[in-house]
Amino acid sequence: MEKVWQIIENASSNTSEFSLQAVLLSLLLAFVLGQLLAWLYYFTHSGLSYSRSFVQSLILITVIVSMVMSTIAGSFIVAVGLMGALSIIRFRNIIRDTRDIAFIFSALVVGMATGSQRYTVAIIGTLVICLIILYLYLSDFGSHQPHNAFLRFSLEGHIVSGHPIAAILNKFCRSHTMISSQDGDFGDRYVEYAYQIMIKNANKNEQMLAELHKIEGIKNVNLTVQEQLLQI
Repeated sequence: MEKVWQIIENASSNTSEFSLQAVLLSLLLAFVLGQLLAWLYYFTHSGLSYSRSFVQSLILITVIVSMVMSTIAGSFIVAVGLMGALSIIRFRNIIRDTRDIAFIFSALVVGMATGSQRYTVAIIGTLVICLIILYLYLSDFGSHQPHNAFLRFSLEGHIVSGHPIAAILNKFCRSHTMISSQDGDFGDRYVEYAYQIMIKNANKNEQMLAELHKIEGIKNVNLTVQEQLLQI
């Protein structure tokens, strides 16, 4: 392991020389670090937008960018020509998740570091990025419990002062506001109610619904949590 690290450090100090051995080392290191990013993306991904082709693209982007940097190799003419060639390509894929953009940008930077033979920066940078991603994933950083919700139900008759529904809402909600009250059709004694509520503890939603179902004359109880819909 010490010999491998010594080879990498010696190659990093000779950034002006782009030999066959240096280019091969750059591509192999880009492949390894790109796989590390791809595995970490696979392990920490959550949601419905997972794509196998995107995971493979992370590896390919890292290696290709490394090859691009090795192709330029300090030549301004080659860099301008390559820029003109790449400007012809049009990318039309829509990136739905901002986190995916961060992984793409990480793959680009790692590929640039390996391609320019800054191996120490590439390895240390990739490890630091991976540690940060693991920290964000394991700590569930940035997430919060759902609080804003809509409660709908049908009740036989109107809600008057001292009704048990008000007591239940005061028990489980920080605040609650009636946003609509609609009488049924002719001959229907049920009134449809809609409340906007601020939940105290999302883990007690089922208990709140169970107590609401115990009220006589209530039916069609429906709780819609706003944050869960927005996350999907």
